[in-house]
Amino acid sequence: MKIKEIAKLLDAQVLCGDEFLDNEVYSACGSDMMSDVLAFVKDQSILLTGLLNSQVIRTAEMMDMRCIVFVRNKRPCADVIELAKENGITILASPDRMYEACGRLYAAGLKGGCTSEK
Repeated sequence: MKIKEIAKLLDAQVLCGDEFLDNEVYSACGSDMMSDVLAFVKDQSILLTGLLNSQVIRTAEMMDMRCIVFVRNKRPCADVIELAKENGITILASPDRMYEACGRLYAAGLKGGCTSEK
């Protein structure tokens, strides 16, 4: 699924990374706990979160994520957006709650790639 399709599905505003809207993503993860993203998520392309600090960008960079969707109409400060630009990460802002946003993406065919041990 292309990032521009995700933006449309989530009625999201593009805050940065317009030039990457044609990039394909294949999976998604929704979390406000960056430690969980680092510990349990493998090969993700998009992160949905309500957390607004620079650790979100750093985590996405480490996990090779291409896009971050801030849910619940949250918008990061200019420094966080600038850090995303420097790292080639598209930032979207959606009015949806995380549960709703994840559900829409899953229903549209975007799968999760979370690996957890049971």
